[in-house]
Order: sequence, then structure tokens, then C-alpha cells
Amino acid sequence: MTTGSTGSTFPKWQLALLIGTPVAIGLGYMYWRKSADQGEGGDKLTKKKLADIKDKTISLDGDDRSRVSDTKQKEAKPLTGRELALKHKNDGNAHFRVGKYDLAIKEYDAAIEHCPASETTDRGTYYQNRAAAYEQLQNWSAVINDCEKAIECNPKYTKALIRRAKAYEQQGELAKALEDITAACILDQFQNKTSLVMADRILRELGQQHGREAMKAKKEVVPSALFIRNYFSSFNNDPVRKLVVASSEPKGFIKAKALFDKGDYDGIVAACTEEIESSESESEYKLEALLLRGTFYNLMACYEEAKQDLEAVIELETADKKLRSNALIKRASLAMQTQPETPEECFRCFAQAEEIDSTNCDIYHHRGQVYILMDRLNEAITDFERATKLCPTSGIIATHLCYASYRLALMNKDEQGVQRVLKRFYDVLDQFSDCVECYSIMAQVLSEQQAYQDADNVFDKASKIEPDNAQILVHRGLLQLQWRGDIDEGVKLIKKAIQIDNKCEFAFETLGSIEVQRGNLVEAIKLFETAIDLARTEMSLVHLYSLKDAAIAQVNVSKKMGLSISSIQPNF
Repeated sequence: MTTGSTGSTFPKWQLALLIGTPVAIGLGYMYWRKSADQGEGGDKLTKKKLADIKDKTISLDGDDRSRVSDTKQKEAKPLTGRELALKHKNDGNAHFRVGKYDLAIKEYDAAIEHCPASETTDRGTYYQNRAAAYEQLQNWSAVINDCEKAIECNPKYTKALIRRAKAYEQQGELAKALEDITAACILDQFQNKTSLVMADRILRELGQQHGREAMKAKKEVVPSALFIRNYFSSFNNDPVRKLVVASSEPKGFIKAKALFDKGDYDGIVAACTEEIESSESESEYKLEALLLRGTFYNLMACYEEAKQDLEAVIELETADKKLRSNALIKRASLAMQTQPETPEECFRCFAQAEEIDSTNCDIYHHRGQVYILMDRLNEAITDFERATKLCPTSGIIATHLCYASYRLALMNKDEQGVQRVLKRFYDVLDQFSDCVECYSIMAQVLSEQQAYQDADNVFDKASKIEPDNAQILVHRGLLQLQWRGDIDEGVKLIKKAIQIDNKCEFAFETLGSIEVQRGNLVEAIKLFETAIDLARTEMSLVHLYSLKDAAIAQVNVSKKMGLSISSIQPNF
């Protein structure tokens, strides 16, 4: 689990808001929710508000009860045409209000039958009301059919679009549901909180569906050399990396270690497999080969294979404790990547690693990062402090301790605490002046504090230390957007990052988000697809598919409604 130069310290949706990305309808909701929580003119979703939202989803149109008395006054004169249709509609509404939905449907049938074809607005209302009754009976196909007819009568009928979206969601047709709720959000100019809440839910459901499907069909991808190098640099006690091999015979694990030391990663899995499959008499480094192969399987998103190799090392109680504890740390990370909703297995592995080798600082460092992801900041700080005592020469651990302390001060609204942590960041930079992770996280924190010039200076120093680090360029590109609103310079830096590292998922995702902001949705979709191909975890895939699905929905809606892309952008 790493941050900073190998990724971002900030949540995905926060990065999107940072560059003003209106791609995901869900981000509109996130923006509103963030404002509401901060008291910036929004309303929190109390139980009463949720009840109001529910009431609105089943409300009727044309529910003018005063018309009933008008029709009673005219009972002497037989009603025909529109007036008769109106009476049936009002009678249907009366039945609806007392829960007699079958009788309400019969009245709406009669209203539709008697309503002149030229009265399209009225007919749309009757179809919509009948759909509301079918919704109460959970007859979703009938809801869809009636909403379709209501929308034919009135193409901008937001209530019918929302109701049909709900019916599509109930039937599992999430892409259609997303298109309808997207259309409703556009027609309401992204101002209807109820629609934004629903859009956010559907978008997450569709992203989860696509993410799960993609993960099952995922092809193995060897990450970039920079990614692998940064991953291993997060371990101070990796036994394979530290191992000095006496033999120079170019086969099996010896070959794998030589390739690893040269930074030539493509042949490592095959060389480890050769060692593992050789006879016991010939296999001197079988456990080391299992650990190294399991590590690379994890990096390649071959999670089941990684699990098998790592557990083979863990289960051998006679194995060196450094090998077993390292395997357990990586097994914990694997559990968090594949089972983020149930972290118990992750923490069980960390606890077992601590029992085996309590002096391994990597246990506390990596567990501390998991705590950060879970916003359990006090526990993160405790682990980072313990890791620092065991390994005081690690700049990465010192930086992560600063970052956890910064997050805690922010959460507690402790401005003095924030300033103390910023001062500590500068001390860490002075102490570990060659640690790129220090510069990367420090610069991101300075950006969040709107100290843009200082952040740019720190990013510049990081790039000079590690000029092939694409992540630094992406973050610096984001800074140009946040600081100066300079899209051209931001795009230039991110494209340079892709030239340096064409496997940088973060660069493709960020550039795609920017293209959405520029109204280039088709290009954005292509960039998201590239990021999806490079993604390693289901969590990343869910997020990327949410971005892609939202962009596709907006493209399809704009075509159907005859709108230009620029006219459907929300103003945040």
C-alpha cells in the first residue's frame, strides 16, 4: 500500500473536483454533499429529507383537487373529451392517495382513452400518473412502457425520466437507468439534489458491475519499471531485494535475481517458475522464488496465483521469519486490494506477521497506510511512530507519519496542528533530501493548503531527483489547473508523463477527466479505456468505469436531445 509518487494522497472524487471535472453525474452529488457538510448553503440528508425525496418519487402530476368540485357542479351536463378525461384523472388520483392502485389505473386508462390526441401535455400527465400506480405495484415493465409514452408526449418530462430510470434500475438495466437520470439532471441544470443522489447511486452500481466483470476477464499487465521500483522501495526489509547471491549460474532464481537487480522485470516470473519446478536437490532458493513470483503476480493483478505463492511461504513454519513476515505483509495488501469491504483478513495477516517478527518496521508502515485509507488516523500515527523507531533512516516512513498527522489535524480543525505538521514536513525534507516520496506528498499537501508557488517548487525539486517519475508530472499538471487555470500547460505536462511512462494509469485517467472538462467526451472515453486496461485493482476499475459510463451517458443523451456537449456541463 503506497501513496505519493506511486499515486495520489487524495480521494479520486476530490481530484476530479480539483480540476472541475463534471464528467460523472455522481461528482455533482459529491460536490453538493461536501458543501452541505461544510454548511455552504446545502442541506444535509436528514431522515426527514430522505422521506421528502421518497414522497417526490411517487408524486402525481395534475393533482388539482379543486377541479373535483368544479366537475360536481356540472354533473347536470354530460362531460366529454378533455373534461371527461380530467374527471377520470382526478378520480384516479383520489384512488391513488388511499392506496387503491388497481382502481387508479382503471381511471387513468379511461382518462387516456377520452383525452384528445392533440392534448399531448395532458396525455403525458396521465401516462406518468399511471406509471406511478404501476410503480407502487412494482410492475416495472409497465412503468417503463408508460413513461416511454409520457416522454413521447413531452420529451423534457423530467419526472417520467426519473421514474423510468428507477424502473430500469430495478430491472438491472443500469446503463439505461444512467442515461435517463443523466437526462433529468441536464434538464434540471444539475440543481435537483434528489436526481443527483439517484445518479450517484446508479453510477456506483454500474461501475461496480463493470468493475467486477472486468476484473474476472483481466489480462496480466506488467507495470512500468518505475512503478515496480517504487513498490519495492516501500519495503525496508525485503529479504529478496537484500539477498546477495553467491552463484553466477544464469538459471532459476539466480537468473531472476540478476534480472531484478538490473531492473529487467519481464523474465522474472518465468525464471522463478524454473526454480520452483526444479527438483529439491537442485532448488536452493525455492522459498525466495515463491516469494518473488508471488510479489510479481500481485503487481500483475494475478491475485489468485499471488495468493497461492505467498501462502506457500507463510505456511512453512520452518522458513526464515523474514521471508514469512514479508509474505504476510504482501498477503495483507493483497487482501485489502481484493476484499476492501471486509478488511478482517488484511489485519489478521498483519497480526500474524507481528507475532513472527515484531521488529520488522514494514509491518507497521504498511498497516499504517491501510489505517489511513480507512481514516483511522490515530491508529495510523501509532503504527508509523513504531515503524520510525525501528527504522529511523526511512524518509518514506517519516513522510507518511507527517501526512497522517496532517490529516488528523485537518479532521480536528486544528489550524495550529496543521502549521506544526507543515514545519515538520520541511524538517523531513532537509533530513531526507533525496526521497522523492517526501517531495511528492509534501507538494500535494501544499497544493491543498493553496500554497501553490511552494508546491510547484517542491514538485520541481522532485522531478530533478527522479526525472523519469511520471506521477510527479501528472501532479504538477494538476497544480497548473488548480493554481492558474492553465489547461494547456497542465495537459502538456500530463502528456509528457505519458511519453515517459505509457503505463501510467493515473496520467490517462487525469487527462481523460480534463478532456471531459474541455467537452471532448469521445476522446475522454478512449483515455479512460486505456486507464482501465492498466488498472490493477477492482477498486480502480470501479472508479474508472464510473467515469467512462458517465461520459458515455452524456454523449448518448446529448445526441438524443440534440444538445451540444458544452451546453450540458454543470456549473459548480
